[in-house]
Amino acid sequence: MIKLLKWLSVLSSLGMLFVLIGGALVTKTESGMGCGRSWPLCHGQIIPSNITPELIIEMAHRLVSGGVGLFVLVLSILAWRYIGHIRETKLLAFLSIFFLVAQGLIGAAAVKFGQSDFVLAMHFGISLISFASIFLLTLLIFEIDRKFDADSLYIDRGLRVQFYSLAIYTLVVVYTGALVRHVGASVVCSGWPFCDNSSPLAFGSFNMYEWVQMGHRFAAGLIFVWVAYLFVRIRKQYKSKGVMRSGWNLALILMILQVFLGAMIIVTQLNLFIALLHALVIACFFSLLTYFILLSSRSAKYDKTK
Repeated sequence: MIKLLKWLSVLSSLGMLFVLIGGALVTKTESGMGCGRSWPLCHGQIIPSNITPELIIEMAHRLVSGGVGLFVLVLSILAWRYIGHIRETKLLAFLSIFFLVAQGLIGAAAVKFGQSDFVLAMHFGISLISFASIFLLTLLIFEIDRKFDADSLYIDRGLRVQFYSLAIYTLVVVYTGALVRHVGASVVCSGWPFCDNSSPLAFGSFNMYEWVQMGHRFAAGLIFVWVAYLFVRIRKQYKSKGVMRSGWNLALILMILQVFLGAMIIVTQLNLFIALLHALVIACFFSLLTYFILLSSRSAKYDKTK
């Protein structure tokens, strides 16, 4: 059964990653209405007669999401039953299903009834939480903690608070990035890092779209500084803990890559491949961060038992 759980967890994690990137592809190619106001059918048909690129993208995203949903459901039920004794299993199984259903309902509601840009911007963040939950469930199944000797790791309270706060703030930054896409502000600024490098402080002339774009850049800049600070702190404080050092080496690399890709989106005028890679990197970073939150929760439990 454990072997089956491993296969299911890997397939579910990879599948959810495709769902996440597929959702970004739908948004970036403006394919959300590729099937019209019909859901779950496409233009009210099982096999549509008028095939367009937007229809193919939207329909493929729906099919992949539905298939992955079945995998996640089976994985959650089996994990609950067979490894439910592991402390985090039941919560992660519930979160995996809950947020996967939530993102599906938001997507369906957007098709059937329409939604404001501010509501639609939540979709990617919800997908991110669902992916992270499935990813952590996969790590539990593979007993990743034992492999990296994370059971002997104690994370102090101050650093735990930093991890929790950074995770919440990351979702805020993700939301602002999704809002940039949904309101059509992706390339409203021609310069980088400022909206107009020739007049970097001309904030008074900004329109709403420029404020949305620059608000996201400022938020992203803060998260980069925060990750760099934690990287330096962890290198000093946990120099003998390989899981901490390796993890935050990777976290800093991912954040540097994320900033670079954000700049390249502007330089290339919204190149689709770069934009999708931008979404993939933040998904990897957030999932890595949630792993350290899992370790932090175990340290918090240790505090209570002392």
